[in-house]
Amino acid sequence: MATLDIDGVRASFPSLESGYIYADNAGGSQTTQGVIDRIVDYLTNTNVQLGADYFVGTLSTQRVDEGSFTVAELFNAASIDEVVFGPSSTMIVENITRALEDDIQAGDEFIITYEHEANNGPWKRLAERRNAVVKYWQPTPVSVENPYSVTYKVDELLSLVSSRTRLAAITACSNILGSVVPVEEAVKALRQRAKEQGARKVEVCVDCVAYAPHRKMDVQKWDIDYSVFSLYKVYGAHNAAAYVRSASLQTSLTSIGHHFLKVDDKPYKLQPGGPGYELVYGATAVVPYLKSLTPEDDLAASFDAIANHEQTLLAPLLRFLTDAKQVGRGVRIVGTSEINLSRVPTVSFVVVGQNSIKSKDVVGAFDKKGGIGIRYGHFYAYSLVDNLRPKLDVNDGVVRISLVHYNTVGEVEKIVEVLREVLA
Repeated sequence: MATLDIDGVRASFPSLESGYIYADNAGGSQTTQGVIDRIVDYLTNTNVQLGADYFVGTLSTQRVDEGSFTVAELFNAASIDEVVFGPSSTMIVENITRALEDDIQAGDEFIITYEHEANNGPWKRLAERRNAVVKYWQPTPVSVENPYSVTYKVDELLSLVSSRTRLAAITACSNILGSVVPVEEAVKALRQRAKEQGARKVEVCVDCVAYAPHRKMDVQKWDIDYSVFSLYKVYGAHNAAAYVRSASLQTSLTSIGHHFLKVDDKPYKLQPGGPGYELVYGATAVVPYLKSLTPEDDLAASFDAIANHEQTLLAPLLRFLTDAKQVGRGVRIVGTSEINLSRVPTVSFVVVGQNSIKSKDVVGAFDKKGGIGIRYGHFYAYSLVDNLRPKLDVNDGVVRISLVHYNTVGEVEKIVEVLREVLA
């Protein structure tokens, strides 16, 4: 099993030269030098409108097209015609729901989670417009000692499936809990249950925003219809991308583009305007960077190495937060506490009990010391935090420390040192 050359990894990110410890990566990763270089190159040398026949216009079009190949490889999509770009995952899912509107009937049922509102809000609004029904796949505790130790269980998803199930919008990884959902297993079981119930048509939308920085996506293996992730959380610039299965693009969705464009089987059907061209071209540096992490020059090998390195970051942090002294102090992990590949190093916690500490104050202590960036709040998984019991202040939310493969064990040790002072 290949291991990461952590010094080589960090050398690819100019922002890390400052020594600042970035531990809010679930909100957005740092950007590789390769992405930065390509954005500058595009704006310097090919910043013209696409589609022109003159040389620079042709080159510009070619460069933006290359972005689709990059994202198709990240998704493992069957074709670049299944790739859509947009300013954010939230906006892309909203566009998908607008395009899907004519294919939804009154009484159709949507199954959604309590996760990030990007993959919740658009479906709730679509349900309201079309008189559809929303059902919630809720996370439940796995430990009697910690009521906040919630996770998603596939059997509880299946109990929601009926003959009226039309769509399931789930997450591949929680941006608060850090737990990885077994997407392939869940989708296979869901489709089988829907078939048994006699559902006429079931599509699945998977939010990969919190998953894509840590693990390899595989939309074909998962057998899903829609998926989104944010490139700015996968070492790129501030834009997002979606996968739309060709069959869904052609038979489920109505174009939201200009009426005169013939795009019934093209991703432009979901792009009412052009993407940020320089950002799309910048994305072409992401796959080469990821492949460079291992000798195999292979995404699967690189993501295996990333996952294994991230376990070395997760272990000291979770061990500190779950030791008897901290539990007695009132520290409770929000999510599961296993140190294994069932979770990524996104760790959230609260401090409750007689000597409770507001999440805001824990983060404030880090801000006062300086040199380390973490955050508190609900992180747009509002429903998840709001439905935890015992009740939390949803605006104070949780403390979240989120790490990625360019973080080091030494950085985690410094984070633990500050936590030890704050929780003393």
